[in-house]
Amino acid sequence: MLIRLIFSYILKVKSEFVSAWKVDPADVERQIKQRRSRGKKDFKYFLKYLLISFIFIGFSNAWSGVYEDFFKAVEKDAHSKVLELLVRGFDPDTLNPNGSTALMMAIQEPSPRVLQVLLSVNQINVNLLNRNDESALMLASLKGLEPAVRKLIERGADVNKTGWTPLHYAATGGHVGIMKLLFEHHAYIDPESPNGTTPLMMAARYGSPEAVKLLLEEGAVPTARNQLGLSALEFACLGERPDAITMLAPLMPGRPGVKDKRVDREAACAALVSNSNPSPSPAPAAPARPTVAPSRPIEKPAEKPVEPVTSPRPGSTTPTGRW
Repeated sequence: MLIRLIFSYILKVKSEFVSAWKVDPADVERQIKQRRSRGKKDFKYFLKYLLISFIFIGFSNAWSGVYEDFFKAVEKDAHSKVLELLVRGFDPDTLNPNGSTALMMAIQEPSPRVLQVLLSVNQINVNLLNRNDESALMLASLKGLEPAVRKLIERGADVNKTGWTPLHYAATGGHVGIMKLLFEHHAYIDPESPNGTTPLMMAARYGSPEAVKLLLEEGAVPTARNQLGLSALEFACLGERPDAITMLAPLMPGRPGVKDKRVDREAACAALVSNSNPSPSPAPAAPARPTVAPSRPIEKPAEKPVEPVTSPRPGSTTPTGRW
């Protein structure tokens, strides 16, 4: 019985082995045709994707060249080249490697002819912000470019953005004409920066006596304090601004340094120091003077005043921070 089972198993294996080698020539030919057809399709797909890849690479290189050409033209105030690239379809709101638009670059360089071209482009967004939360209107206000400020406002630039505002920047530069223009378009008188600093404080520390006077006439609050406990008078003392001290001291509680309608500036600032409450936290440092270019913000002010070697934000204590 066992021998019989072994013999039948051997016959079965032999039969399957023989059938595996019996191939119909028609089937072989059909399989060859299918594989050739599939190979031709695969080759066509390969050529198609290869062509697309070459086109994509060429387009990328071309766009990269246009990108560099555009911002070089803005930097050099080559307005005809900028206009040519805009007509060819380059997006005027494209950001440069520093995170600024061409409009901001034209204000900062300055590139007045390019600025005029960009302000005439209908599709440009005048309210875009750079990496430091600055708008084109803020930069133009700090630079004192009144015609550009007027045009930006006409184009719908936000006069009362949150945080630092164009009025902060105009007051920092002491540009009274721009400040009046902002007030004409309903700029808030006492907007607060992220740490509570007002335009009056910035004008007292960095601006001009005319800027301080205008803000007071418009109703700015002289007794307001920011989160570091500093008033506009203390800003003026830190900046050693005698005219601002003379205007602000009589408006403070206790009228520090004021006798018989005369202001003793040294006494006024000394009174602020003597009347200040002791605090476990370090005394705030004098803010560094802002310029046009932005800086990287930090969370806390430095303990010692540092003069800027690059360009900080308004009210910053170091070249790389803000109050």
